[in-house]
Amino acid sequence: MADNYRALTRKYRPQSFDDIVSQDHVSSTLKNAIKQNRISHAYMFSGPRGVGKTTMARVLARTINQIDNSVDGESLNQTLNIVEIDAASNNKVEDVHQLRETVRIPPQNGRYKVFIIDEVHMLSKQAFNALLKTLEEPPSYAIFIFATTEPHKVLPTILSRVQRFDFKRISVDEIVQRLKNICDDEDIIIDDESLHVIAKKADGALRDALGLMDQAIAFCGTTIKHEELLQALNVVGHDQLFEYTDAIQKQDSNTGLDLIDRLIKNGVDIQEFLVSLTEHLRNLYVAYQSDKMYLVEATEETKEKYRETAKQFSDEELIRMLHLVSEAQVKIKDVQQPRIHFEILMLKLIHMGRTKEINQLISGLERLKKNGSSQVKSEPSVQNSTDSDPQSRSESTSDKSLNGGSEKESRQNQPTQEPENIQPSKSSKSSNYIPDFEQAPQPAGAEISTIVEEKPEEVEADDPDDDFLTIKPSLGFVKGISSSNGQEKKKGDKRHEKKAEATNPNQRIQTLDDIEACWKEFLNHVKENAPQMLYFQILRFKLKELKGTTLIVSVDNEFATNLVEENQQLLSSIFKKMSGTYIRFSCSVEQAKDKNKESISPYERFKEIQKEDPNLKKIVNLFGAELEY
Repeated sequence: MADNYRALTRKYRPQSFDDIVSQDHVSSTLKNAIKQNRISHAYMFSGPRGVGKTTMARVLARTINQIDNSVDGESLNQTLNIVEIDAASNNKVEDVHQLRETVRIPPQNGRYKVFIIDEVHMLSKQAFNALLKTLEEPPSYAIFIFATTEPHKVLPTILSRVQRFDFKRISVDEIVQRLKNICDDEDIIIDDESLHVIAKKADGALRDALGLMDQAIAFCGTTIKHEELLQALNVVGHDQLFEYTDAIQKQDSNTGLDLIDRLIKNGVDIQEFLVSLTEHLRNLYVAYQSDKMYLVEATEETKEKYRETAKQFSDEELIRMLHLVSEAQVKIKDVQQPRIHFEILMLKLIHMGRTKEINQLISGLERLKKNGSSQVKSEPSVQNSTDSDPQSRSESTSDKSLNGGSEKESRQNQPTQEPENIQPSKSSKSSNYIPDFEQAPQPAGAEISTIVEEKPEEVEADDPDDDFLTIKPSLGFVKGISSSNGQEKKKGDKRHEKKAEATNPNQRIQTLDDIEACWKEFLNHVKENAPQMLYFQILRFKLKELKGTTLIVSVDNEFATNLVEENQQLLSSIFKKMSGTYIRFSCSVEQAKDKNKESISPYERFKEIQKEDPNLKKIVNLFGAELEY
C-alpha cells in the first residue's frame, strides 16, 4: 500500500454542506443565513462525538470565505483567515489573551476571520470570563464557532451570546448508505449484514463507523465476510443471539451452557453480550407487535427472522426475560465470578414458567370451580326429589341391599330417618366428616351401615314419622336396624335421656356448664376437621364466661387470639353442627401467674426450695452444700 495512505475518516471528510450526513436542520439554516447575509458573530455546535461538529464549522468557514475544494479541510488552519484552536490544550487565561490580540488583526484576504474553538467546555472559568467582552462585541469581520460535546459545562453567560445548534446521532440506515458509497469507491466487497454490524457498533457516530471499516479492511482485505468481521471486531452477532433465545425456547440447558462456554473462549465480554441481548429481546418484543418493525435497526432478512422467533414467545414472557436480563446487566458488574452469574441467568430464563402452562393451570382451576359450584347447586334438588318420593327412596335402598348380603338386606329394608337428623357418633372417627355445612347432606348409606356394624348396641331408632312431622333444629342421631327380626332395638333409660337432651339443643346450651359438658366432644370434632395448630391452641383454652351467644375463653398468648379470629367461622360451624347452637368465640389474653417466678435467679429459687423443704435445708447446713449453675 502507498506510503501516503490516509485513513477513511480523513479521506472522506465532507467538503460541503450537502456531503454532511443527517444534519440537514443545521446545514439548511446556515445556507439560508449565508444567502440572506444574516451571519451571526458566534455559533455553538453541540452534540455527541463523530456527528460532524468540527466538519460543519470548517465547511461554514470555507463557504463564507469562498475557499475552493483544492484546499483540504485540515489545511484551512494554515490560511490567514481561519484560526482553529484546541481548547483542551489552550485553556488558560493567557491563551485567551493571545486570542484577543489575534482578533484585532483583520483578515488578509476574504471577508471574514473565523475562529474555531474545539472542545470549548475545557476552558477554565477565568478563561471564559476573559472571553466575554470580546465575544459580546467582536469586530465586524470576526466570527467565533464553538464545538463541544458537553454544552452543560459551558457558562450560561457564554451560551446567551451565541446561536446554538444541537447535532443529532446518525441513524444506522444513513451510516449503512454512506458506507456503501465509500465501499463502491474503494472497490470493497461487503454484505448488508456486515454493514449493519459496523453501523450498530459505531453507535450513531459516522467517524467511528469509518474507523471500524478501516479495521475490517485491514483484517479481511477487500472482500469482507460476516464471520471474519465478527471475529475482527469482537462483536456479538445475530446468530449467537438467536441461538441463545432458541435454547431458552426449547428449554435446553446443555445448548445454553455450551454457547456460554464458546462465548467466553472467544473473548466476548459478558457485559457487552448482555447489552446486545437486551436489545435483541427488545427487538423480539417489537417484532411481536408486527406493525412497528421500523423500530428494529436490521436488514430485511434479520427482521423476518425476528418475526418468526417472536411467534414462539408471548409478550409476557418477553417482558419477564427483559426484566431478568436488565437486572443481571446492572448486578454483574460488581460480582467476583461473572461467568457463574451469567450461567445462572441462562438457567433462570430456561426454567422459568411459561405463560401458556400457567394459563392452562388457571383455566383448569376455573373449570373445576364451575363444576364444583354446579354440583353443589344440583345436590339440593336431588335431595328434594328423594324426600318427596319416599317410596322410590325405599325401592332404591332395597336395590342397593340386594348386592350386599342377607344381613344388609334385612337392615336396609327398614324405614330410615331424614338426613337432617343423622349425626355420626363419637366412635365413628373412621368416617369422613366434612365441615361444608352449606352442602346438602347425603342420605344414610353404606357409611351409616358401617357404624351400625361396628357398635350395634349404641344405635337405636324411633318412629320416622315423629321427626318428619315435627321439624325441629336438632343434631339428630344415627338410627340402626336389628339384623334378626327387622325390629329396632332400644337402649336403656340413660340412652333415652341423652337422646332427649340432644333433640332439644337450644335448651341444653344455656350456661357455661352446658358448654363444659359437651366441650370434650367439641374438641374431638375440632381435631378431625380443623388444622392441627388450631386444635393444640384450643386444648389450652380456659372457659370463663358465656354472654348470650359469645363464649369468652382465656388464652396465654396473642398468637392464639389471632388464630381463633382467622378460623372463627369454622369453629362456630363445627359447634353448631355438634350442638345446634351458634356460638362465637372471644379470646382474652392473660399472663401466667408464675411469670415472676420464671425471672427469679437459680440461687434465689434454691433458697425458696430450702424454705419449703426443711429436710433439704438440714442437709445443706449439715454438709455445707452449695448450688453450682
